[in-house]
Amino acid sequence: MSNPARASMPWLIITAGALVAMLTFGPRSAMGFFQLPMLSDRGWDRTTFGLAMAIQNLAWGLGQPIFGAIADKYGTGRVLALSGLLYAGGLFLMSSAQSIPMLHLSGGLMVGLAVGAGSFGTILSAFARNVTPEQRSFAFGIGTAAGSAGMFLFAPLSQALITAYGWSDSLMIMSAMMLAVPLLAIPLRGNASSGTQNQTEFKQTAAQALREAFGHKSYLLLTSGFFVCGFQVAFITAHFPAYLRDIGIEARYAVIAMALIGFFNIIGSLGAGVIGQRYSKPYLLAYIYIGRSIAVTAFLLLPQSPTSVIIFAAVMGLLWLSTVPPTNGLVAIMFGTRHLGLLGGFVFLSHQVGSFLGVWMGGALYDRLGSYDMVWWFGVVFGLFAAAVHWPIREKTVNRQPVMQPAE
Repeated sequence: MSNPARASMPWLIITAGALVAMLTFGPRSAMGFFQLPMLSDRGWDRTTFGLAMAIQNLAWGLGQPIFGAIADKYGTGRVLALSGLLYAGGLFLMSSAQSIPMLHLSGGLMVGLAVGAGSFGTILSAFARNVTPEQRSFAFGIGTAAGSAGMFLFAPLSQALITAYGWSDSLMIMSAMMLAVPLLAIPLRGNASSGTQNQTEFKQTAAQALREAFGHKSYLLLTSGFFVCGFQVAFITAHFPAYLRDIGIEARYAVIAMALIGFFNIIGSLGAGVIGQRYSKPYLLAYIYIGRSIAVTAFLLLPQSPTSVIIFAAVMGLLWLSTVPPTNGLVAIMFGTRHLGLLGGFVFLSHQVGSFLGVWMGGALYDRLGSYDMVWWFGVVFGLFAAAVHWPIREKTVNRQPVMQPAE
């Protein structure tokens, strides 16, 4: 990347978006630490908590294309401001939830919609409109790494707050933190018609963009493969602390493991952004999914100890969100950035359907079988499937249909 390109990076937009990503990704990635103390106080089982987190992930996914389309039309800043307010309300209500329906409404639906409004799809779309194509993958890596930093920071922070104040007050504190999001959203107030790249974009309506995308083989393959990413990471996020307790590993190693995943996630996300700018994104994604399957297999088959937990967390961290920069980069290459929030949102919806299944299945099968092993092995098989479907994806701009007219 040349020096002029570096100088032209919109650092105010990048920095504000990165801070929002850190805040919106942090609390939801730490939900696993709240599972056991909440269930102990309320007398609920793991299926109950697992379903709440599954609803959260599904609401995140269902909200993503809707909020992406709204951001494309009315401005990213407005959608991010809504995210912060909804997030704060969801965490506040979750802190005092006395009934299962209230848990599912607050920690499930409200937090899920809030993350959907303020997560990568919305933020990276704003980045894409304000950086050159040569800068795009690196900018995506920065945004994704910021979400990883949120995971790294909120893992020890959440556990420290729970230890000091209890799980309920900890959720209230994090609720207050989310009120910073609307302020940070101000520099990202542009929509699809603004930004430095808007003049180069092919003009389409949202309906035209959707018809084009869902008729494109590589987009459908990308969407199906991202389902697996959601299944794998959401299961680990929600159930890994409890899994470690079940196999006799001290609770402090759960904090260390989740923090390590977040830390190495930063490295992996930035690395994926740099690699994806220079080499094949579909092949990179295939190798990431193969790597995950190998890592999980080794962790399950080799003797499990605090050392193996640390090694596993570091390896998984490198592969955790490294899928996001190349996945969003492929959507932008195929279709441009005008409807990236919408089209990237549908890809992410597939991710969150996988997340719903991984989180819910983790709790349901544990309560039925007394073990998480079957869900781990499902993740291994799904990882190999994801590698296979990414391999034939073509990294090129879609051939526009001559009959399609630019939207007025």
